[in-house]
Order: sequence, then structure tokens, then C-alpha cells
Amino acid sequence: MSVPLAERLRPRTLGEVIGQQHLLGADRPLRVAFESGRPHSCILWGPPGVGKTTIARLMADAFDARFITISAVLGGVKDIREAVEQAQQAQAQGASTIVFVDEVHRFNKSQQDAFLPHVESGLFTFVGATTENPSFEVNSAMLSRAVVYVLQPLTEAELGQIVAKAQALGAVPPMDEAASQRLAAHADGDARRMLNTLEMLAVSAEKDRLERITDAWVLRLLGERMRRYDKGGDQFYDTISALHKSVRGSDPDAALYWFVRMLDGGADPRYLARRLIRMASEDIGLADPRALRLALDAAETYERLGTPEGELTLAQCVLYLAMAPKSNAAYQAYKAAQALVKKDGSRPVPLHLRNAPTELMKQLDHGRHYRYAHDEEGGVAAGERYFPDGMSPPEFYRPVERGLEIRIAERLRALKQLNQAGQGGRPS
Repeated sequence: MSVPLAERLRPRTLGEVIGQQHLLGADRPLRVAFESGRPHSCILWGPPGVGKTTIARLMADAFDARFITISAVLGGVKDIREAVEQAQQAQAQGASTIVFVDEVHRFNKSQQDAFLPHVESGLFTFVGATTENPSFEVNSAMLSRAVVYVLQPLTEAELGQIVAKAQALGAVPPMDEAASQRLAAHADGDARRMLNTLEMLAVSAEKDRLERITDAWVLRLLGERMRRYDKGGDQFYDTISALHKSVRGSDPDAALYWFVRMLDGGADPRYLARRLIRMASEDIGLADPRALRLALDAAETYERLGTPEGELTLAQCVLYLAMAPKSNAAYQAYKAAQALVKKDGSRPVPLHLRNAPTELMKQLDHGRHYRYAHDEEGGVAAGERYFPDGMSPPEFYRPVERGLEIRIAERLRALKQLNQAGQGGRPS
């Protein structure tokens, strides 16, 4: 029976691990833990194919511990109970145990809690692996008892080392440098994906009787490259965050790059359209009110044209938003008003601002002494009060000196001077 390439290339020592040198290099945290001879509970957080399972297995070897694996996708309370029993048997024989839980975020809170007393008692060392942010997916009690190590996607150079190792074993024919680079881009930081692809190429190359793998052959075989992209996970939200921050930072090229990265990864263009509308309101606001209209037009155009034509309009919107003058003054004003209203309570509407559709309401002075701004000089009832009685007028909106808000700020200063000059203008 043929042994899979991934198993043939699996590191047997810490020195054979490719990647994760920020954790495994000299004097780095995991390396120090290995060399100390004292295991500790930890959570290995990173995307697929970066070595989480490999590191856990090496940990068991380094500490001469029994290694028990539980898949949170397939396992449950019964598997946890069996792991505890095996750990107790090992302890009775003077051996230690590492319980490795793959995809630990799939376990619910009660299942995660089932490990706690045994971790605290030292019955076994808990090692969890997850592709999701532990802050959201692992309960706080478990997080407080385990060190979180963040694993990174492999670089193209590191993936190239995997190709070289496979070639050294004779597992794949020699290949052009361009073909190797294409494979690394296709793997997108995932060593497991790289190894599976190499194995598929080896079979196809043998079938085609190739002595050397070329880039053109790889491109024909792989077809359109698909990125690893978890539409519900951290990578998705990290990428939309990068897009939003590039727009906010007025970098059109970076904004376009992250926008295309999201499309390439399979993000729904309608979702991106909604995010662009949000950016136009939050980060541009009244500095350029046309931005919001452009974002709405782009969303509507996409609905009419669909993919791929409609995506060009969204890209055009991305560029416009990135280059537009920025202001979050409206956003900050709204948040400040929300905060004040939440803590201040419900003040009554002043009598002069109240509605008076009936004679009784007029007799109760609703609307009395209200000054109709259109009848005043310049269309401004200078000195009129519009906040509740006894309330010091807060200053929520503070326009920035960019774009249209330069003019808005000038208008606000003029209005403030008029109001100060007209204080006491409303009859008592």
C-alpha cells in the first residue's frame, strides 16, 4: 500500500518543521517549552495546513507522553470520557498524556468544560487546534488555563522547501521554477494543500510520461486557481478590515488590491457593495456627500449587470472612496448623541417647540412664541433654543477642515456668532 506523500514528509523532529520559526526558532516560546521538558496546555490557532497537528505530535514525542486524538467534528462526551480513562491508566503506569483536540472550536461550552477539572488536576496536558479565533470560540475558563500560540500561513519560500523535499524523495519529477512558484501561489500558505497537489501532479506526470513539469502543464492541469478562503472565518473579516482601512487611509491601490482579493476568494459582491456604502457614511460623510450616492449607484448597477460586469462599477467606487476627502465627524456626532441620550433620560420637549394641532393645545401654550425661521432675517431665528429647557447645548458635530466640511465649518461658525448676538431673542 502506497504511503501518502504528506505522511512520508511529516517531520519527525522539531528541526524538520518548515515554517513557524517565530514559535520554533532558537529562544522562541514553543522551542523553549520543548527544551524545558515540561509540557503545558496550549491552543494552536492558525489556518489549515500550517502544522498544528504535527507540532502536537512532536510535543508528545518530546515529552514521551501518550498521544490521544479527539476530533471535535466527529467526537463527543463519550470520546472525552474514554480519553480520561486512558489518561488515568497511563498515570497509574507512571506515564503522562497529551490529549489533542482537533477543531476544538466545534465543541460546545459544556464539552469544553468537561476537560477543565482534568487539566487542573494535571491528569493530562490539553492541546487544542483551531482555525477560528479562540477569543470567540473557546470559553474563557479554558483560555485562562492554556497558552494561545498563533501559527502563520507558510511563505512561498517555505512552500518551495516542501517541493524540494518531495523532489529529493523522488516523489515528483523535476520542475521549472515558474511551475514551483505557481504551485506555491495555488497552495496559498497551506502545506497540506501543497502536498496533495504535488501527489496529484506526480500521478498525472506519470500518466503523461513527463520527465519535467512545466508551468504551462501545471496551469492546464490546475485550471483557474482557487484561493483558500473561509467566508465565515477570521481571514474573511481580516481582509474586509484591510479593505476598509485602506479606503480610510486614502490608498487607492491597496484598497483595490484587497477588494480584488475578496472577489478572488469568493466574497459576495453584494456584501462588498454594502460595506462600501458603510465606508461612504462612516469615513467620508459630509466631506464629500457624493460618495454615498456613488456607493448606492454602484450597488444598484451591480444588481442590474451582475457578475462580472457589475464588479467593475464596484471597483470604480472603491477607487473614488479611497481618493475622497475623509471625515468621520458625522459618525462621531451620531455616537456622541447616542451616548448622551442613553445616560441622560427623557427630558420634556420645550413648550415653544411642541405641536399644537388643536385649540386646547394652543391654550396650554404648545407652540407659543415659536419663531418661524423663514420669517427671520437670513432664514435664521438667531438666539432661538432647540434643546430641552435647562440643558446645556452639547456640541456633537465638529466638522473637519477637509472637503465640503470646510464650508460647513464656516457656516457653523457664522451661525454660532448669530446665535450669540441674538441670545434672549425669544419672548418669555
